[in-house]
Amino acid sequence: MKTANPSATPKPLLQRAAEAVMVAALAGMVIAVFVNVVLRYGFHTSLVSYEEISRLLFVWLVAIGAIVAAFEGSHLGFDLVTARVGPATRRYLFWLTQLLVVLCMVLLLWGSWAQVLAGLASFSTVLGYPLALGAAATLVLAVGLLVVAVRDMRRGAVPGRDADALDIE
Repeated sequence: MKTANPSATPKPLLQRAAEAVMVAALAGMVIAVFVNVVLRYGFHTSLVSYEEISRLLFVWLVAIGAIVAAFEGSHLGFDLVTARVGPATRRYLFWLTQLLVVLCMVLLLWGSWAQVLAGLASFSTVLGYPLALGAAATLVLAVGLLVVAVRDMRRGAVPGRDADALDIE
């Protein structure tokens, strides 16, 4: 039995909120970079604070974008091996890769937490915000990808990719 068209089902509130944050971050980056380009070429000056703002927004945009892509199952997939093995081996490889993802995210969470704590005492050069704000993006990334990995493990498949490969309906 085929599932409903994913684009026809409404997106969860948290996903829509994440996408709205991504849009706001991208818009902020575009404005900051555009203003600085105009100031540099038109007036031979720039706003250094806009460079810090765009850098911070970019870090958060990438972190949230990676979570949204993982939630949708739209990250790049490499199936050179799994496409050539039987269903039992494919299922074993799925669980192995999910456990490796969880291990990597736990290590990222651990290291990010240490960076957040260290960043509380360090401040950006121009704006003076705590550098923990930038490190917190990888902390959020690790938590988000852990949630997605646990969800995929509960389902037994990554949405859009492994459901067909693992013969799941």
